[in-house]
Amino acid sequence: MQRMLSGIKPTGQLTLGNYIGALRNFVQYQDEYEMIVFIANLHCITVYQEPKELRKNLKDAVALYLACGLDPQKATIFLQNDVYEHAELGYIMACNTYMGELNRMTQFKDKVAKNEGNITAGLYTYPCLMAADILLYDPDYVPVGDDQKQHVELARDLALRFNHKYGDTFKLPEPLAAKVGARIMSLSDPYHKMSKSEHSDKGCIYLLDDPNVAKKKIMSAVTDSFGEIKADKEKQPGLYNLMEIAAALTNRQVSDIVEEFKGQGYGILKTYVADVVAKELTKIQERYNAIINSDMINETLKEGAMKASAIAHRKLLKVRKKIGLEIR
Repeated sequence: MQRMLSGIKPTGQLTLGNYIGALRNFVQYQDEYEMIVFIANLHCITVYQEPKELRKNLKDAVALYLACGLDPQKATIFLQNDVYEHAELGYIMACNTYMGELNRMTQFKDKVAKNEGNITAGLYTYPCLMAADILLYDPDYVPVGDDQKQHVELARDLALRFNHKYGDTFKLPEPLAAKVGARIMSLSDPYHKMSKSEHSDKGCIYLLDDPNVAKKKIMSAVTDSFGEIKADKEKQPGLYNLMEIAAALTNRQVSDIVEEFKGQGYGILKTYVADVVAKELTKIQERYNAIINSDMINETLKEGAMKASAIAHRKLLKVRKKIGLEIR
């Protein structure tokens, strides 16, 4: 069975975009692949996080992974820092990464372009740790949104460089994008991704939002003045985004939704999307409430860390020997 790996950085509450673009696909993939999923908590601290809030977000992330349908009997689920090999291989990857490559990484470039001060060394080098996260497990595929392909490409470049220097060590992973809903956009600004870091909550639906609150956000979503329901992502990005959300959650194509609502008003379409989203959130939250008050989280993370550590330790030991760090 081929292996797939991915992780989410829970610097805030998980969003509908995270669910459609990642979590929901993981549930489908766990029956097709050997699935390794981790909560990327080391990546969270590249910028300051209030400790109490971070702990809650991490616990919520695990509970929501499980509530969304990930099965610890099928998938290996763990906290990144419970597997120490991530940090050590991250440093080794940093020693094999050129500054020019890090200067081109999107997150760093964006912060420099905005003249943001106090950029940490951790934020600058986190792509090296992300490469280590991937390469430790020799995955065949890494499911990513369009904005994350750059990280998989860097991991591939570093794997090639390392293999050339030291001999065959790492498998080259392939990025895998979802066909529908790979990148859900903000409801208030459909030119930007739905994000946990949005300044206003109006554009972002959280998985733990009250379903009625989520409905209101959908009904107030930015659309356009054309007044015609068409699948035009360039000219009608807000409308297309709503249809893409509904298509992903109902396993339909955007074209099917266009056909169903052709000639009708935006309000009718928004009501449909709002009902679809509210129904999905209700199901997730019912499972979440049962999980968060049980021992399932601790049991899942303990077992997941044991499984992941066994794989990661073998790979790191091989790397140490290749580069000359091991003298025993």
